[in-house]
Amino acid sequence: MTRWKALPDELDPQVGEFVEVMRRAVDRAGLSVAAVADRTGYGRSSWERYLHGGLLAPKGAVVALAEVTGTPAVHLVTLWELAERAWSRSEIRREAITATAGTLPARALPGQFGPPSSPSSPSSPLSPPGGERDRPGARAGGAARQRAALFLAGVVGVAGVAAGAFFLADGRDPHAAGVAESPSPSAAAPRVLPSGVQCGGSDCTGRDAQTTGCSGGLAATAKTATVGATRVEVRYSRTCGAAWGRITPAGPGDTVTVTAGSVRRTGQVSAPGATIAYTPMVAVSSANEATACAVLASGQQGCTP
Repeated sequence: MTRWKALPDELDPQVGEFVEVMRRAVDRAGLSVAAVADRTGYGRSSWERYLHGGLLAPKGAVVALAEVTGTPAVHLVTLWELAERAWSRSEIRREAITATAGTLPARALPGQFGPPSSPSSPSSPLSPPGGERDRPGARAGGAARQRAALFLAGVVGVAGVAAGAFFLADGRDPHAAGVAESPSPSAAAPRVLPSGVQCGGSDCTGRDAQTTGCSGGLAATAKTATVGATRVEVRYSRTCGAAWGRITPAGPGDTVTVTAGSVRRTGQVSAPGATIAYTPMVAVSSANEATACAVLASGQQGCTP
């Protein structure tokens, strides 16, 4: 039987219970983590995190685990839904703490911006140290060094003026003449996706957030609204560059939509007994671009801001 490490103390109890149920399913089937990864199609490193509480498994991975271990999928999915809501609450708390910490004033460490000045700072580099500055020869040497420094400053100034005159005479701005600034590394580098994540940006539009690995610990609720007793959410994954709509609790006939610009996707309850409905994803550069709306079977409807 697989020997599991203790779950993190800070893990939400509902998430911990869900992880324990997955562990028992793996143990009953007599599978190793490597075998689970091979049979489900999700990476071994991802399953290591799922089964040790480091990351909430996406719904697709949970359904696949149920299939390879012979566990009723409805049972696992129901527990996953409860764990997913608990994980979202934890994410919101962590983001709030991070945002609060970011507003605290920073205190510079001693010497962080250069060595601290001393009340009795040493003599200028242009002046001789110690008592030599009182001797006539020392005064003459200090004056010579000052004249040399002024001469060098003048040469640099003339060179700068000459360079400016060159560009002006050529009728071009130095930045417009092909001397372009180097793009920032983040802008030039391609999107690097973590293990288990299957899409990013426009590739995610129309795809399922759970099966592509964009949900769980890589997503957070960005906007909320209430329609009757139902909560409408915009879920956003910065890693995947995508958002989707979600409603909880959801019932038969309830629908949820997400809109970003001219792109719109709709979702409903996908499994008997499920209480969560969510849409396929739409690509966004920020969560502010997405709006989620709910239309309930009762006729009530509403949208996030």
